[in-house]
Amino acid sequence: MAQTKRKRQTKHRGNAAGVVESRGRTGRKPTTDEKTGKASAGGSKEKRVDRLEREPTWRGAFYRAMAAAVVMLLISILLLKKPNEAIALFPIVLIAYVPISYYTDTWLYKRRLASKAKAHQAAKVVKVKTSDTKPRGVTTNEAKSTDAEVGGARPK
Repeated sequence: MAQTKRKRQTKHRGNAAGVVESRGRTGRKPTTDEKTGKASAGGSKEKRVDRLEREPTWRGAFYRAMAAAVVMLLISILLLKKPNEAIALFPIVLIAYVPISYYTDTWLYKRRLASKAKAHQAAKVVKVKTSDTKPRGVTTNEAKSTDAEVGGARPK
């Protein structure tokens, strides 16, 4: 039986001379940053920062512990030369590594948050100190009297 529907052919763009343009991006030419990939390099740093700011999970700790336990299994098979002992050691190592990994991640996360808060607090203090300066052209006595008037207290 003959095929009733024809397959869709790919579309070509032709111009008046009959020349078919190349496929793909035919619009704006990419910039030098887009060609070299420098524009995407900034995104990887942002992704890393986002990953570091997420709170640690037991699932992530389990995956990390699983990877470490597999590495430990391979090393123990090579060193012990007894696969039965190495395989018996695998679940023990996995059970030990999961909480170690989770609590280490939690400690690092809290430490990172504390240092970030400390840096944010230091930035606030610097900003407040720069805004406490008196206006230009005002003497010390005038600055004290204007401060007292603004605060609602009468100068003595």
